[in-house]
Amino acid sequence: MLNTRTSEYLRDNYNELSEFCRSNAEPVFITNNGQEELAVLSVEAYKKFISRAELYSLLEEGLEAERNGDVRDFDEFMEELERDIENDCV
Repeated sequence: MLNTRTSEYLRDNYNELSEFCRSNAEPVFITNNGQEELAVLSVEAYKKFISRAELYSLLEEGLEAERNGDVRDFDEFMEELERDIENDCV
């Protein structure tokens, strides 16, 4: 459900709006002169959103690498990683 409030509502009801965002983990869109201007959401919801965006970006990189044939055998990679770890610990 799309929640929209005016900038005046934000100014006059900050605590209520803050509680709504924290409780519902969804954005509230703020309008100014009838135009959407801001999206307000809790820090927790923002961090979750950013984490998902980063994950999607990494997945896309992996898919692109696979399409380009730029992949390595998993077992070979793990052996190389183990050797690197052993060399760094010695």
